[in-house]
Amino acid sequence: MRNNLLDTPIEFLKGVGPKRAQILKKEIEVFNFGGLLSLFPFRYIDKTKFENCGRLHSDIGEVQIKGVVRRITMEGQSRRKRLVVKLRDETGSIELVWFQGASYMQDKLVVGKSYVVYGRVNAYGSKLSIPHPEIEELRQSNSNEQKHFAPVYPSTDKLNSSGLDSKGRRKLVAAIFEKASASDFPESLPEYMLKKLSLIPRADAIQSIHFPKSEKALKDASNRLKFEELFFLQLGLLQNKYGRQQRNKGHVFEKVGDVFHTFFETKIPFELTGAQKRVIKEIRMDMKRGVQMNRLLQGDVGSGKTMVGLMCMLIAIDNGYQACMVAPTEILAQQHLESLSSYLEGMDIRVGLLTGSVKGKKRKQILEDLESGTLNILVGTHALFEDHVVFHNLGLAITDEQHRFGVAQRAKLWKKSKPFPPHILVMTATPIPRTLAMTLYGDLDVSVIDELPVGRKPVQTSHKTENHRASVFGFLRKELEKGRQAYIVYPLIEESEKLDLLNLEEGLESVQRSFPRPDYEVSVVHGRMKAADKEFEMQRFKRGETQIMVATTVIEVGVNVPNASIMIIENTERFGLSQLHQLRGRVGRGADQSYCILMSSFKLSSESKERIATMVRTTNGFEIAEADLKLRGPGAIAGTRQSGVLDLRIADLAKDGIILQTARQLAKLIMDKDPNLTSEANKRLKWWLDNHGPRSKGWSKIS
Repeated sequence: MRNNLLDTPIEFLKGVGPKRAQILKKEIEVFNFGGLLSLFPFRYIDKTKFENCGRLHSDIGEVQIKGVVRRITMEGQSRRKRLVVKLRDETGSIELVWFQGASYMQDKLVVGKSYVVYGRVNAYGSKLSIPHPEIEELRQSNSNEQKHFAPVYPSTDKLNSSGLDSKGRRKLVAAIFEKASASDFPESLPEYMLKKLSLIPRADAIQSIHFPKSEKALKDASNRLKFEELFFLQLGLLQNKYGRQQRNKGHVFEKVGDVFHTFFETKIPFELTGAQKRVIKEIRMDMKRGVQMNRLLQGDVGSGKTMVGLMCMLIAIDNGYQACMVAPTEILAQQHLESLSSYLEGMDIRVGLLTGSVKGKKRKQILEDLESGTLNILVGTHALFEDHVVFHNLGLAITDEQHRFGVAQRAKLWKKSKPFPPHILVMTATPIPRTLAMTLYGDLDVSVIDELPVGRKPVQTSHKTENHRASVFGFLRKELEKGRQAYIVYPLIEESEKLDLLNLEEGLESVQRSFPRPDYEVSVVHGRMKAADKEFEMQRFKRGETQIMVATTVIEVGVNVPNASIMIIENTERFGLSQLHQLRGRVGRGADQSYCILMSSFKLSSESKERIATMVRTTNGFEIAEADLKLRGPGAIAGTRQSGVLDLRIADLAKDGIILQTARQLAKLIMDKDPNLTSEANKRLKWWLDNHGPRSKGWSKIS
């Protein structure tokens, strides 16, 4: 069997050579023929259509025309020379202009010859021209070749200046296809799947994605390659999941006993929602199977995740195990401790706190009680991961907003439980669209709390511009007179940190002028402050000693202050949708009606207008996350940019949800029946997954 052509180093492709090879490697990480083919076009020029010169206008954009060169003129002097070429067809004429490479183009073009031209129409005054167009001679031999969809590839300045722009890359890709045969593109999917889904062969799809002969050919190729990419991603994630379940046995929580029932019957201060009951049942079933649970719990701000977490910890206690809850900051850990302690008041359950600031005798006592087993629940920060923190028998570990903890830190929790790792429950208040959750957390079980508690009033959201400032402050004054508190939040973006801090300082002065001491007290919190100072200011606000907190987004995941009922967000246009939603979630936690006021400049981009309109229209976090995915793409959704799982070559999670759903269902069906892919029908899948499948990606290694 001959070596696969696609493994040939890129420098051996005609038209590349050592110098260009280095540029391809450095700029777009292309090392061989296959690497070049796997960078798909992001759009196509429809070269089946020609426009008439007489119908061109300044708003027409990019066009393809054909005509005869009637005049070639070099204008200007020395470095300022430009080449002006007059091209005419039967309806009129247009000027083609080159500022760079003018001498080269002058030698290449001939008066009287016919050419095909492609480029963007520009207007200078009343005169139309096409600067730096693509141009090639119209010959009988290539007239059919030109009637197709020409690929346009992502590029960089360096690629363009080295002749490796879209036109140059087209030639290179075409040269590979001239050498290649069908055997260079081995089929990845079994025959039964191709038939079931009406997918074209892989070799045809790769040829057509680069050089489609029609819109149908392009659509068929695109569907085939998108499905393949998403299917193997899901198959790989599910294989991880099945493998982990086979490897990792888990503690068996057989019973739901007295502790759980006592709490459920006498201590819950409100009626659980149907979603909370469903999720507790899902988790309970997981923890009795004898396999380590690895479950993600998604729930909007205020949906009752902490209560679900507590009731699951009570199941662990009923079965003779300890539980822990890990939060990313001391203030959140303290908050969890307070809510758990108040819920469990009067019950014989000991809850402890371990953070960096718990020291001396207090710390020593906590560690002794933990090791002896007299402490049932430990709440803390990353301090829990330290080696000298030893549990008597840890059965359940809950992490809150887990993407803030490193993999190495989380792995330490595994070692704190014998003989099996603890059950893992990850809680996040960041709503994640279904398609993204399926991809980021594809090898986890996912539970969603999609209802808010009964009686919770939705936050009333409105949009105001700077000329409404006086009325906004007037409204704020009335609310503060009722004894309420307010947040005023400014953006803080690293690239313009100094400018942002200046805005915050100016904003603070304006607030202090309008709300002067001693009638009002104002807290300030921003990222440049020392942790202890931030903590001091947040606690002052929480205790009600200050009425207004002026802050940057450090309070996005922060203190629960039920009395804070107003959130004013400044420069709203500079925030993403999910971030705005998280900020709004800081209010609406008490019984009072809460308000979120989105302040912005008068001039807004269409995307900013859409973001703000979405915020005003709905308080549903999942609806907001879906809108954010469509507006900004998956890379911008909270914490996912670093995940690696979003390096998709052709699929788009914002648009290809149906293909992803089909891929997931089929992958699950196959793994349920044939988890090791040993059947004759699935041998091809196993070979492809072993040799070409996606590496383990994403936040999948939760525990």
